[in-house]
Amino acid sequence: MSQPSRTVPLGTRQLLGFATLVAAVATAGSLYFSLGVGLTPCRLCWYQRILMYPLVVVLGVAAFERRAEVARTVLPLAVLGGSISAYHSWLQVSQSSCGLGAVSCSAVVYRVVGFSIPNLALMAFSLVVASVGLAWWQRG
Repeated sequence: MSQPSRTVPLGTRQLLGFATLVAAVATAGSLYFSLGVGLTPCRLCWYQRILMYPLVVVLGVAAFERRAEVARTVLPLAVLGGSISAYHSWLQVSQSSCGLGAVSCSAVVYRVVGFSIPNLALMAFSLVVASVGLAWWQRG
């Protein structure tokens, strides 16, 4: 007797694919700011990168395999990255210096459509959390 096939909720691949795209754009953007524009990342930017870069591969594989359970791996990384981004954004509006390294984490050195780089990272981490969370919730 064959086992019934497990149905995958419609949209899991799309949600995980969208999260992959967001992580890939964030990764490419951070590399562009470093290598293309020549900005030196501060310590908090490095922490955010460490948490964002692996998401491209992890989410890409999960999207291909329609594995919403990847949320157990992705959500801790994305929530921690989002928390660091939120703290970094807060530093930029409330502090004159941060003392975490040679490059000040509180300095806004570049804006994209009015958003600082930590603001963009916060948006990216938030979109990843929302997309992966929804895919996981839909899995039934």
